[in-house]
Amino acid sequence: MTDMGAFREAATAWAAGGPGDLARELAARLPVRTAVLLEGLSDAAAVTALAVRRGRDLAAEGVCVLPMGGAMNIGRFARILGPSGLGLRLTGLCDERERPYYSRALARTDAAQEGFFVCAADLEDELIRALGVPRVQELVLAEGDSRALRTFLRQPAQQDRTPQQQLRRFLGTKKGRKIHYGRVLVEALEPDRVPAPLDALLAGLRPPPATGDGDPSTEQSASGSRRRPQTPR
Repeated sequence: MTDMGAFREAATAWAAGGPGDLARELAARLPVRTAVLLEGLSDAAAVTALAVRRGRDLAAEGVCVLPMGGAMNIGRFARILGPSGLGLRLTGLCDERERPYYSRALARTDAAQEGFFVCAADLEDELIRALGVPRVQELVLAEGDSRALRTFLRQPAQQDRTPQQQLRRFLGTKKGRKIHYGRVLVEALEPDRVPAPLDALLAGLRPPPATGDGDPSTEQSASGSRRRPQTPR
């Protein structure tokens, strides 16, 4: 069945060096107008969960949430999906430490940087700070992971870390855990406590104008001027 998942798979295969014919065909047929480029599956889970909370169907709006399998792949995806490729609007999240790399990669492909929003450490860190350590610990208990957390906290390597740092590390200790908690943490957020980069990303993903006369470049610039920090300079 032709859907956004099929386009996501085709674009990922193309970025890995495969043919681009299927991605081009699906982009036109669906159609796809925006690609949200994210480092991994946990970021995609968080973005999708927030969209659902806000009553948004991103796929129906022509938005593809696309985990790249690592920040270092931004150049490949920007090249095939951005101005020199399919001509899609590009937006996404990046970590502070990856900001210079994103800036260079986007500049090389003539892709606009205003739609990319920067997390201080990473999105998990932003979510833990927004919820607070006690609330995240409650969620870990509710999800049945309290024993695993206690075992993890007894490790010598964790003794010099803050509780926030410990929780962030814990989320990455088991395959699939970061993805699971990407959704869980977002679903637990109060509406006014959504981390600024994530909030700005969703706010910038406006549905296409009913009249068909909207200017996507104007939307992208607006999303980049609203919140801290906006562009990976």
